[in-house]
Amino acid sequence: MRPYEGLFVLDTSQGIAGPYCATQLAALGANVVKVEPPAGDWSRGLSSKAGTHSVMHTAYNRGKRSIMLDLAAAEDQARLAALAAKADVILEAFRPGVARRIGITPAAGKPDVVFLSISGFGQAGPSSERPCTDSIAQAFTGMVALNQGMDGIPHRTGPFFAVDVVTGLSAMVAVQAALAEQQRDRLTHAAPQRRVLDVSLHQSSAALLGYNIAEWGLQQQEPKSLNTPSGAYLAKDGRYVMFGLLREPDFVLLCQVLEIADLSQDPRFASFPLRSEHRADLLPLIRSAFLARPSTEWLPRFHAARMLCDQVNTPLDWLADPHVQATNAAVTLNQPGLGALPFPALPGIGPWSVKAPDLGEDTAEVLREFGL
Repeated sequence: MRPYEGLFVLDTSQGIAGPYCATQLAALGANVVKVEPPAGDWSRGLSSKAGTHSVMHTAYNRGKRSIMLDLAAAEDQARLAALAAKADVILEAFRPGVARRIGITPAAGKPDVVFLSISGFGQAGPSSERPCTDSIAQAFTGMVALNQGMDGIPHRTGPFFAVDVVTGLSAMVAVQAALAEQQRDRLTHAAPQRRVLDVSLHQSSAALLGYNIAEWGLQQQEPKSLNTPSGAYLAKDGRYVMFGLLREPDFVLLCQVLEIADLSQDPRFASFPLRSEHRADLLPLIRSAFLARPSTEWLPRFHAARMLCDQVNTPLDWLADPHVQATNAAVTLNQPGLGALPFPALPGIGPWSVKAPDLGEDTAEVLREFGL
């Protein structure tokens, strides 16, 4: 699907959230021009590297063209302004106020430009100018507090950059909604108008916790665990097995599979609320049962019982899984300098294998294309 063929997107963002939004637009056919300083997007310097390329930069900047502009120079400021005046979508991810100082504003775009700002805490409010990262947004919104490990310590939620990625997804949804509104305006011959979008790591992280925040807000205290003893348990072979329970009869079935059927008759464990209340007594019994067999024996037993269960995989396990291979769930991208990189197919869109640009490799071409 290439619904955004001909759409000109000017991506002045760095890092993950903004670039990820823009690379999804590129996957859907948009002409995405990424503006980078002479030092390049900071993501070029992190993860496995080769020249100006890195795995992180490749992941979030595929399908774009890169131009290098030194915004301390008046000539390059003028070039950026000229590009902004022709863009259908402009993305920026500076700390609030910085974009304005260098001329990246809604007014710099076309009368109907979609202007997207991504920041840590949004463009307004007492914390708007505070620096923010994925882990800080997780801590601020309560995500870390809800991810208490078996060591009793709250941890940031993996994978790395989970909030950055969901912020990029949120931004993509907002941009698509704005573009749909523009199309509606054209069909009704309404006057063009700009759409100014404010997407933050803080709000995106909180949106992930919608149910949790509502439940805590209603009860004004920590709610009981929903489905104790669901979770990951160590098997005899050193591999972890994850299972889930959705209904009360599932606990009886769990005990049968684990060969501890008598446990389901214990009045302390007769319901989800009671199992949550007595989890300190229950969890050691479940852990002990799992240690009796290797994961390779537990998985067939759980699957035969049609229970929610799977092995806790590493990314390499996932890539090697027969289902992943049979459904082409991953596609190989041959990135110059780095080599073959396996990327998951884009959900609903499918395999997409387009390289990320070298730093500034398209500067001359883009400036010539736009008469600059």
